[in-house]
Amino acid sequence: MTIPAPGMDHDLYRYSPLPERPVLKWPSGARVASWVLLHLEYWELEPPEGTHRDTRFQGSRGDYFPEYRYFTQREYGNRIGIFRILDLLDKHGLKATVAVNASACDRYPNLIEECAQRGYEFAAHGEYQSRMITSNMSEAEERRTIDVTTTTVEAATGTRPTGWLGPDSGESPNTPQYLADAGYDYLMDWPNDDQPYLMTTRPNLVSVPNQMEWDDVQNLWVRHVPNSRYPSLVGNAFRTLHAEGKESGRLFGLSLHPWVIGQPHRIKFLAQALEDICAYDEVWQATAGEISQHYRSLNPQP
Repeated sequence: MTIPAPGMDHDLYRYSPLPERPVLKWPSGARVASWVLLHLEYWELEPPEGTHRDTRFQGSRGDYFPEYRYFTQREYGNRIGIFRILDLLDKHGLKATVAVNASACDRYPNLIEECAQRGYEFAAHGEYQSRMITSNMSEAEERRTIDVTTTTVEAATGTRPTGWLGPDSGESPNTPQYLADAGYDYLMDWPNDDQPYLMTTRPNLVSVPNQMEWDDVQNLWVRHVPNSRYPSLVGNAFRTLHAEGKESGRLFGLSLHPWVIGQPHRIKFLAQALEDICAYDEVWQATAGEISQHYRSLNPQP
């Protein structure tokens, strides 16, 4: 009888139960490394035939195509909602990691400038939010998507991105290695931990987990959690991680989509959540790239 290896049925990263790990130390003895993930996305009205899209966000077709109402719900974030979020981040002196589609770079140069002048970090987020990376793509198609995204983000921001978030976190089993080949340092597609860890790519990518459990889209849009519960979801998660971080550092990421949390009836709940979590000390406010670099310094590649 063959005994299966522990963990999931792939070799993209090793199984690592938390109690068996060495103590993780953040700068200045912080308990928690806290980061904000701001999504800057462009959704196509009609993606090309053969591309793949998260089925949770499929608009109806038939008599309702083109469905401008569905499309413009997303567009609201880039016209209105993002500015409410920027104001709140400014209030608390928070810098964000901006996951930006290549197509958003072309269409919203003013938003690129708004984020750049605040010193935000830009991470690559695929070509279009309406085109996921999947195993149905060929190697050439995947590599082309990565290359086009990388060069477009670099041209728009003036800096080559070192981090990657797939559209709707879509990946094939080969995507991490293609990203490593393209010179990326970290990726954010795996919500499976409260600490960063190394992927098994060569060279190793750092996985910076992007949690879905308090993500605004997952809770307020997909699961229909009442808006008023959002601050407690965020605050309770942060408090648990902060308490646990006394023994070994934890990671807290706040993922924000302007078309959801930037709505006028929701923004006050983001304000409440930020007031809550920003009141804690022993917290390292960082970008995903800074977190990746620090973790790599503790775990040099062989």
